[in-house]
Amino acid sequence: MALRTFKALQAKEKFVLREAYSDSGYVVVHETGEAFTIKQLRRRAYRLMEVLGLRRVRLHDARASCLTFLADNGVPGHILARWAGHTNVKTTKKWYVRPDVEDLREAATTWDGLHGEAEGRA
Repeated sequence: MALRTFKALQAKEKFVLREAYSDSGYVVVHETGEAFTIKQLRRRAYRLMEVLGLRRVRLHDARASCLTFLADNGVPGHILARWAGHTNVKTTKKWYVRPDVEDLREAATTWDGLHGEAEGRA
């Protein structure tokens, strides 16, 4: 619903500005249609986190959390890459998809099993 409302607002801005509106294709843009810079997005995101009383997290970390959540819930790699705006699935998985704590526990349990077997033979 919020995105539809935002899209309607952008359509009004585009109608009012006509040729002066820069149709950048981005979702989050200035009233003139121009894309925000990374610095502007970061400043706005941190201000919003503060207003909402949320813990401040780097946008890169929030992006990684989102992509990791999607991956952990079965979203295929090629969809993750597309969602992230990447052309290569390996880039998405290398830089954004993090192992879950439970995945690490499972690895530790496996290692304990190997270690326990070695102790039993001695």
